[in-house]
Amino acid sequence: MSIIHKHIDKKFAYDGSQINPLWAFREFNIRGSSIISWRGPMNIRPDNIKDFADVGNEIKSDEMFHTMTEFFDCQPANMRIAYLRQRLLILIFNEKLAGKGVVAHRDGDDIYIDSRKLSVCIASATLSSMKIHFALNIHDSGTPDDVDTIGLFDIKDSEGNYIFDDDNILDFMNDVLDAYIDELETIELDISKTKLLDF
Repeated sequence: MSIIHKHIDKKFAYDGSQINPLWAFREFNIRGSSIISWRGPMNIRPDNIKDFADVGNEIKSDEMFHTMTEFFDCQPANMRIAYLRQRLLILIFNEKLAGKGVVAHRDGDDIYIDSRKLSVCIASATLSSMKIHFALNIHDSGTPDDVDTIGLFDIKDSEGNYIFDDDNILDFMNDVLDAYIDELETIELDISKTKLLDF
């Protein structure tokens, strides 16, 4: 499976409409499986909330690092595979955080640091594709009042120094997404060389 990753330098808001099918093709003329990443605020309109558990809740932040993934390799699209790939992305992100000396706790598809929520994530399926939105707070500003949050730029090392800033956050996230793409592509290669079991 070939996966295209494109980072958009221009900041724009995530309002939930980006999880609709073929968004990368319609907006950026990218065909096939892809990951689009960008920075911008988040304020999901009520009609764009896809998780029934979130209905009635505020989902917002002043600025996040967003990733929007769409896969076309499984026809028909499979919600279970979408969620498995979502969890794989989150596990790889946590692994890369650990490499920076950051201890994070995962609860399902949510990431916490010192009990403060860092991320939001949703996986879903269209008639022809599987989609994942994974986003991380840049700062903890503009988030819902009833949720204790943290941003990537709020994380400090053991000596009290900030780990992430404008100069290194894109490189870090590119490293996360490159590792994710490599994991998915090597799975495909392993499938292609493995003999089926006989009865």
